[in-house]
Amino acid sequence: MRKRSMTNFLTNCISSAPELAASRWFAVYTNCRHEKRIAQHFTQRQIEHYLPLYRSERRWRDGSRVTLELPLFPGYIFVHIRKAERVSVLSVPGALAVVGGTGGEPAELADYAIEALRAGLSERRIEPHPLLRIGQAARVRSGAFAGMQGIVVRKKNGCRVVITLEQIMQSIAVEMDEHDLEPIGLYELSGASRSSMELGWCLQSA
Repeated sequence: MRKRSMTNFLTNCISSAPELAASRWFAVYTNCRHEKRIAQHFTQRQIEHYLPLYRSERRWRDGSRVTLELPLFPGYIFVHIRKAERVSVLSVPGALAVVGGTGGEPAELADYAIEALRAGLSERRIEPHPLLRIGQAARVRSGAFAGMQGIVVRKKNGCRVVITLEQIMQSIAVEMDEHDLEPIGLYELSGASRSSMELGWCLQSA
């Protein structure tokens, strides 16, 4: 009787902790130039995933032009899984590793980060960009990236927001109007962007 009570107790404890089994977003490191094929395998195996793509115009040697859809973060795909499902993800050919954080545990990505990427790709022109670390601190006022903080580096013409995903140390450039930016203090930036935001933001005028 006591054994049965203990079993019921453990069962209730497990069922009362849904956060342990909740799905989270993770970055998966993949073979380069195989991202689309791996995404197809994820679809076939019913593994929820997100492969951000951007459009790039290329010119062939014969002078013809073509628009390609290329991975925004080459060598990475995002998956929405429970930690226990890592084995299924890594059984897909070309999926090399789940990006880890401190202590060797997989590094979770915030839901809003993925949502911002999805919304931003539909609203603005976005492309990969080299990683940036220094410049004037600023905050985005409106749009899909509203509230995000980062660093402004001024150059010649136009304005772009360079967004850095800290977990994979990859950056993208987003076209932005200067009116959508407001300056902030460096202390405010360092306190927010490295702790609660999970995304390091760099704002660049190009």
